[in-house]
Amino acid sequence: MFNRVTTFSKPRRHFLEKLLGFIALIGLIWSGFTTRRSANAESLLPATDFKVKKSPTEWHNTLTPEQYAVLRDHDTEPPHSSPLTHENRKGIFYCAGCNNDLFDAATKFESGTGWPSFYQPLAGAIGTQDDSSWFMTRIEVHCADCGGHL
Repeated sequence: MFNRVTTFSKPRRHFLEKLLGFIALIGLIWSGFTTRRSANAESLLPATDFKVKKSPTEWHNTLTPEQYAVLRDHDTEPPHSSPLTHENRKGIFYCAGCNNDLFDAATKFESGTGWPSFYQPLAGAIGTQDDSSWFMTRIEVHCADCGGHL
């Protein structure tokens, strides 16, 4: 019965598009501030007395740049980039930073995310903390012995 469609004028529509784009940009920048870690990421981990303690320089000397980015700066590997995603042998997955045993391979499953996934860690092997970046709350998992981001 109604054939009239409400539309915005071209200048008003252009303004609204720019405003929404600006708001989205601010959201992305803000989430980048909340997820980006400093070179000394240890200060952002839960207040825990880790068994393995190293300075950022010692971690840099111990780990590859990619390992350092993930374990110490809380970066994320690109999905499907790890050879461990398709690893199916029996054994134990351990922390690349301190060799702490983390997961039994029998608890590994295909989550479809592109990263190795496990439904149960070994007893006392991991710690967790909330990560409220990217407009949602997730659980961040780290090694209980060194605090390395998993």
